[in-house]
Amino acid sequence: MYKLLTRVFSTSTKIMSTAVNASRLAGKVAVVTASSDGIGFAIAKRLSTEGASVVISSRKESNVNKAVETLQKEGHQKISGVVCHVAKKEDRQKLFEHAEKKFGGIDILVSNAAVNPATGPVVECPENVWDKIFEVNVKSTFLLTQEVLPYIRKRNGGSIVYVSSIGGLAPFKLLGAYSVSKTALLGLTKAVAQDLASENIRVNCLAPGITKTKFAAALYETEEAHEIAVSNVPMGRLAVPDEMGGIVAFLCSDDASYITGEVIVAAGGMQSRL
Repeated sequence: MYKLLTRVFSTSTKIMSTAVNASRLAGKVAVVTASSDGIGFAIAKRLSTEGASVVISSRKESNVNKAVETLQKEGHQKISGVVCHVAKKEDRQKLFEHAEKKFGGIDILVSNAAVNPATGPVVECPENVWDKIFEVNVKSTFLLTQEVLPYIRKRNGGSIVYVSSIGGLAPFKLLGAYSVSKTALLGLTKAVAQDLASENIRVNCLAPGITKTKFAAALYETEEAHEIAVSNVPMGRLAVPDEMGGIVAFLCSDDASYITGEVIVAAGGMQSRL
């Protein structure tokens, strides 16, 4: 069964990667946090593929450099990178200043950075772990939004996308506090979207299901864990990062020009709401 699911997973990736609009985001400048690997990297790559100039960021310079080099070797020339720990004000400022200096402004912010330093039920979460999760996952997203607005306003409109999780809608017991932080992003999406709609700044949210990344490895790295995870997914497989990149590209494009304040769930049919 495990080998069968792996083949399905591989086939779905090949099908998904065939349809890309190479000019849908032409002339746009995007900043993507935590984008040196996993979902963030896939988002950055897809935005670039669709024509945007993209600034990659991560906490470690070596990871940033590796991601930029990888994409440039694949033909993505309008790529730059900068070190950014989203919980540090000076790093956030440098991130946006770099984007403006390198590419002339900012049209798109994708807030993807998140941490989960401990696992377990939410009621057992230590205070220091709770504070760390909310500092990075929620507070930093809020502050990034505040600080990017002057740049986006110069462009007379733009798009902000928060990366939440299916856990924000249907909490994972193993990731209790993390799930609650991702629920908070759903509320932030609704509130900020209402505040900015009149300025032609759209704010939406992606809620991925269990995706094959290093960050989510604990949910699928053993055969037993993989089978349990897949058993909850009607499509019978886990997601791959590239499947999330296409959704964010859509939300940032004119194809989604009348969509704001929405949460797009990409979880293979996992139950999240009516």
